[in-house]
Amino acid sequence: MRASKGDHLVQHGRVVGQHDHEVEVVEVLGPEGTPPYRVRSENGHESIMSPGPDCQVKHKEERRR
Repeated sequence: MRASKGDHLVQHGRVVGQHDHEVEVVEVLGPEGTPPYRVRSENGHESIMSPGPDCQVKHKEERRR
């Protein structure tokens, strides 16, 4: 997985009825765009995240379309 500052990570719900959780990448801490990432939720909470296989990257360019 590779992401850049400004990309969004979408962690899909794991059980029926659980919503997807989307966060914005504010800093890439790994080499060449690899995890871990410092991310910010809609409510302003920041954390460090190493996404698993249930996570998808929405690149800035994809979201503009």
